[in-house]
Formats: sequence, C-alpha cells, structure tokens
Amino acid sequence: EAYQRDLEHFQAWLAGRLPNKLKIDDLTNYLVWLKDQKLAASSIARHIVSLRMFYKFLQLEAAITDNPAELLTTPKLWRRVPTVINVTLIDRFLTAPQKYDPLWLRDRAILELLYATGCRVSEVSDMLLANVFLDQGYCMAEGKGSKQRMVPLGQRAVETIREYLCTSRVELIENRDPKQTPWLILSRSGLRLRREAIWELVKRYALRVGIDPETSPHTLRHSFATHLLAGGADLRLIQEMLGHASIETTQIYTQVENSKLKKVHKQFHPRG
Repeated sequence: EAYQRDLEHFQAWLAGRLPNKLKIDDLTNYLVWLKDQKLAASSIARHIVSLRMFYKFLQLEAAITDNPAELLTTPKLWRRVPTVINVTLIDRFLTAPQKYDPLWLRDRAILELLYATGCRVSEVSDMLLANVFLDQGYCMAEGKGSKQRMVPLGQRAVETIREYLCTSRVELIENRDPKQTPWLILSRSGLRLRREAIWELVKRYALRVGIDPETSPHTLRHSFATHLLAGGADLRLIQEMLGHASIETTQIYTQVENSKLKKVHKQFHPRG
C-alpha cells in the first residue's frame, strides 16, 4: 500500500512524462519536490526505496538499460534535525509534576531519569531496581540486542529517584514479594509501567508547562545528547552513553549545534 502510494506521488509529479526518459538530475528534482510537499525525511527515504524498486522492475522488463535510481541517495541535509527542549526550560519541565498529582514523585523520577541518562523509553520502562546504583551515581541500561551499558546519574536525578524509592515506590509495592516487582518504575498496580504510559505522562507535563505538545520521551533523549554536546562533551562518549552502534547515528546531534551556529551567524554577523 505504501509502495503504491509512493508511485502515485511519482505519477503526479511526472505530469505525463515517461519514466524511462528521466535522468538522475530529474529524479533529484523529484526528491526536492517531495521535500516541498512537507514530507518527513523518513517518508522521502521510503520514496527513494520505492523508486529503486520501480526502476529495477523497468530494467528487468527491458524498458530501460541504464537505471538512474541506483544513483539516488538520501541527502544528509534532509536528515531530520532532532527537536530538543531549550536548556532554559528544562528545570520547569522536570519539576512539572506537583504534590497534587497522585504519583508526582514517581513522575519526577521518570522525567529526571529520561533526561539524566538519555535512555530510550523502553529502557526506562524495563529498568530493574537491581541495575540502579545511587550511591555510585550510575545505572545499567539494557538497549537494543540486550546490550548493557553504564550511564552516569547526576546528583539531581539521584536525589529524585531516592526520594521516590523511599516513598511512592514503597506504597506501590504494598505487601507484594519484591521478586515480583523487580522494576524501578512501577504502575499504580505495582507492575512495570508500560512505555505507552510514560509517553502519555511526558506529553501531559509538557502541555502543563507550555512546551511543544509534540514533546516525547525521545525529545528528552535528544535534549540529553544536544546539551552534552553544547557543553563540550566528546561525541564518542555521547555515542557510548546513548548506546549507538555507529558514530554516524550520534552525529545527527552536531546538526542541531550547526543549525544553532548558523542562526547566530545570520543574526549577528555583518554579512550574515
């Protein structure tokens, strides 16, 4: 269905032209057209795959000899620059849960954990209490492929998590066997808090403090990395803390810094 929809886009752009007459420059112009249609970078990448499949079919049917789609790549400029929370708004967001919220200490612990570690929402949801070492100031996150990595915890995060452990979590466990509740973050029923529930509470608190309603747990992961980079942290260390297999994935955060530099240059340079 997605493939068919992509080809319908292509047909609309062709406006009667024949696909077997197009060159690589034409196909590049098509990608620019897709970008002008406000399609996300991931959608454009899928369109490229669809084009390659379509042109491969034309080649197999002997409708073309040269395949211009083979030369198409996703331009790095089109990689989506991550959305981050401005560093001046972080404190307001992390303290959004208030005493009138039923599980405000737990919710603060979740927000602090997401921002302090850059963990994926699934990693926070699955995190075991046994893998959190507050006295030593770090936790063990289990990422993709069940790979574990050590992630430091800042003092604020340690204090907030400790307070949650001494209050809300004790109440959530009630009389259950600790072996049945091994997770750090618990739901009202004393079970593991699902990732969907974490998404919902992040959005709720973002709305409360007037931050972009599209804010998600991944926004905090992006903010963690971007703020570290802005503070001078080495990209390789950020890669390690995020659990990225490739440095190329981490390099997307340099785009955020570069885009910020461009704005500053444009605003303040005499010839900006």
